[in-house]
Amino acid sequence: MNIETKAEATATPTVGNVAGADWRVIDDVRPLATVIDRPAYAADASLVDEFQRDGVVIVPGAFADWVEPLRAGLQRNLDRPDEYAFPCDSTTAGEPGRFFDSYCNWQRIGEYLTFVLSSPAAAMAAQFMQSDTAQLFHDHAFSKEAGTQKATPWHHDLPYYCVDGSQTVSIYVALDAAGEDTVIRFSKRSHRSGHLYYPRAFSSGADYVSADESLRSAPTDAELQADHDILATPLQPGDAVLFDFRTLHGTTDAPITTRRRAFSTRWLGDDAVYCERPGETSPPLVNLNVEVGERLRPDWFPVLWPPPTK
Repeated sequence: MNIETKAEATATPTVGNVAGADWRVIDDVRPLATVIDRPAYAADASLVDEFQRDGVVIVPGAFADWVEPLRAGLQRNLDRPDEYAFPCDSTTAGEPGRFFDSYCNWQRIGEYLTFVLSSPAAAMAAQFMQSDTAQLFHDHAFSKEAGTQKATPWHHDLPYYCVDGSQTVSIYVALDAAGEDTVIRFSKRSHRSGHLYYPRAFSSGADYVSADESLRSAPTDAELQADHDILATPLQPGDAVLFDFRTLHGTTDAPITTRRRAFSTRWLGDDAVYCERPGETSPPLVNLNVEVGERLRPDWFPVLWPPPTK
């Protein structure tokens, strides 16, 4: 099925953490979520154990049937970035290729909304988090075009976000093949270090400015290669990479020879709650009308597993 949402027009790519269009176009997603069936998912127990131990796991071919729809949605995102929420181009003037990402568009792009509401992603997220529930946080789409030589700096996601908790997972769906030199890399078991690192700007690799004294700069690539167990497994379209919000990850600056696209959904488990960061957050969500320590409001961030009762 395909669920149509609003948004079309021509716009110019932007650099930075900007709003673009309003991310929220559905006042309350719960009625829609209630009438759409989403399948259960039977996770391999050994893969769940691997995720819990290493903070990252690959599930080959998990979303092979979703590759073409997600590519189509992402192409509209690429063609008309400012008509969608939070567009960002991280390649600057004079740099080759294009490194684009955009997030919080699951309400605006029909294929994204269809994936969120009718794929097994919610059931998968709950099982790998070992959580009774799976609440959608947001989506994040990426594209590196042929010729790009831009590294994604080593980082982990939790300090970017206005949430905190130990039950979290990103489900990253590869939309193109990626070889060992250009694939996203992960530092196994880094989610268990107890450290939080400054968020980093993808355009420059620089740390965000933050008053949070608990944060530290992420390890350098040389330190990670020397002291960490790095996962860098080639991916095929439809493969899923599941990783904890606290797991360090990044890419090299090896030249991209063919475009590399991906679509991620971020999920929150039972213990994940709203928090306020001292510095900028990404996505820069504001006016959520929720108190620190509460779960995010389910009308905007729906709890999709277990399926809402019809």
